[in-house]
Amino acid sequence: MTAYVEAVSGIRPKMRRAIIMVQDLVMVLVSVALSLTLSQSRLSFDAFSTGGLACWAVIVLVAHLLFRASGLYNTVWRFASTPDFFNILKGCGSLTVVLYLASLGFRFFFQPVAGLNERQFIVFFLVSFTIISAPRLYYRFLRDGASWRILRRAPGDVPVKQALFIGRLSEADVIVRFTRTAAPAEYAIAGIMATESDAPLGTRIQGVPVVALRPRLVEVLEDYVKGTENFDLLIFGNGAERDIEDYAELVRVARHSGIAVVQFSGLSELGQGGRLVLDTVEMETIMRRSAVATDTTRIGAFVAGKRVMVTGGAGSIGRVLVKRALELGAESVLVADNSEFGIFQLDQLIDDEHRDRLTSRIVDVTDRPHMMRLVSEFKPAILFHAAALKHVPLLEENWEAAIETNVFGTLACAEIAAECGVPQFLLISSDKAVAPTSVLGVTKRAAEQIVSSLHEAHAAPSSLHAAAANGHGAGLSSAHRSGTKFVAVRFGNVFGSNGSVATIFQAQIEAGGPVTITDRRMTRYFMTVAEAVDLVIMSAADAEQRQGEDDYAIYMLDMGKPVPILEVAETMIRMAGKSPYTDIPIRFTGIRPGEKLHETLHGENEEVVKLDIAKIFGLRSDVLQWSRIEAALPALVAAMHDRDKAAALAVLGGLYQAEADLGAHGQAVPKTAAQIG
Repeated sequence: MTAYVEAVSGIRPKMRRAIIMVQDLVMVLVSVALSLTLSQSRLSFDAFSTGGLACWAVIVLVAHLLFRASGLYNTVWRFASTPDFFNILKGCGSLTVVLYLASLGFRFFFQPVAGLNERQFIVFFLVSFTIISAPRLYYRFLRDGASWRILRRAPGDVPVKQALFIGRLSEADVIVRFTRTAAPAEYAIAGIMATESDAPLGTRIQGVPVVALRPRLVEVLEDYVKGTENFDLLIFGNGAERDIEDYAELVRVARHSGIAVVQFSGLSELGQGGRLVLDTVEMETIMRRSAVATDTTRIGAFVAGKRVMVTGGAGSIGRVLVKRALELGAESVLVADNSEFGIFQLDQLIDDEHRDRLTSRIVDVTDRPHMMRLVSEFKPAILFHAAALKHVPLLEENWEAAIETNVFGTLACAEIAAECGVPQFLLISSDKAVAPTSVLGVTKRAAEQIVSSLHEAHAAPSSLHAAAANGHGAGLSSAHRSGTKFVAVRFGNVFGSNGSVATIFQAQIEAGGPVTITDRRMTRYFMTVAEAVDLVIMSAADAEQRQGEDDYAIYMLDMGKPVPILEVAETMIRMAGKSPYTDIPIRFTGIRPGEKLHETLHGENEEVVKLDIAKIFGLRSDVLQWSRIEAALPALVAAMHDRDKAAALAVLGGLYQAEADLGAHGQAVPKTAAQIG
């Protein structure tokens, strides 16, 4: 049977279609003969006389024209469905009616023909429809994999993995069919968990039962993994992460049971070699975050046609910011980064259709003259400041570099943005800035304070005049003149970024372990890079529209629940097909300098305000006057000159303490994200 399929598939399409046409016409003649035989009709004329042969020729010609008109030869029969068989029904019905009317006309105008009546034509219709449909059904039967090689497997065949499918029933039909088509078969769908709440529970799709409906998917999956040892694979439908609120929970249930998880993303090709494209579900799905569709229309309208500049654009977040801005229709994007290799990697990731709108410059953000020239020439409408040093233990030793980049780099870029009249400046901040205990934390907090102070100065013009008397006053006055909007966006860890736990764990697992964790109690907030970038852009779009009391200097992203680092490690080990503690050991090394067991997203003196945007909050907190920040800068420069880490951190800590003192005397009662829902 396989040889038959291969032989038919190997014929060129035009030749195959001609053979099908000839086959159909032969079937019509056979149908005429069978209908006469089955109805025991005896014609009054010789079927092989000149008149009889002419009659056969007319029947063949009429049948061919009607079949073409009915669309029989416009169908790819290996993908035939109900409408295609309706075309056969229509063609055979039309032919039967035409032949019957022709016989009536012949008998009326020429001579009566014995042996013909309505019974013969009814039999002809049934016979012709059956024998014309049969070859097509047989071919479809073989192509779908429902042949003897599937129904009866040899004892030496490789065992087929059992899979559950979670998704829409329309996709289930496609996936069941193509899993049967695969040669050799890799897996078989044992059950379908439908995302439609009104799907018919207990019914079958091509013989595969529907075993669960929303909203009981998690409960049923847990029962499934506990009650069977033959369950090997979980297949999600395309877009399931958007359609299913419990997507991450379903992934975790499967992962914890050692079940592989993949997601259907399309078909590799159509034809005999057509295969399902199943992508591995990556680690982002363990982060206990319900998927929220991005308002692409809003962020697209905000970015489209604008000139966008991204400092640190070759880094993990900056790289995705650049790609997203290009996809959303930015007029031009300028990348400023001090990593030559990072810029090279970024260029390789950009599609050819976008590359002509991308400009890259190797520059350090602390190089004021160079940065001033870039900004003044490029004239961005928004400057995303993502350039920063972010590795906690490394920065404890390299504290000078941290202060230089994270504090003075932010100060330089912000003042340049103001002086050049950039409409919006957005700082990418971190949850490490809240109650900081590390060099990274205090430097990112100082960066937030710089941006918040400039933001406050923009909102309250009267506060500018006193601050304009000293060295940095020119930049501050320009902020007022230019109307630059200064905002910061604070969020936690980005999963899979350079130096993140995911990349570290992955390397350790590939090396055979051990996986090292500082403390088994440690938790962190996690977010995918793509989601973080879209929410950052959304924050910028929201900030553009706000004025007065509804204006926010700092936005905070909803990171969901913190995830235990130990759980991340265990899940990644299982994803690699190994067993935690058995195949890959896990070793606890102790908390490193500057690290905290648990991060927080807002401080005690900050009020969390729920906005009308999913996953984004505004933060209200007391802001240091620019004069306080400016007065601390000379002392910070002197401490760096003397290489006095304690003195430098004391200056930065003093700024944070001054802000805390302001909050202690304020009247606002902070609310947490949990309290406001």
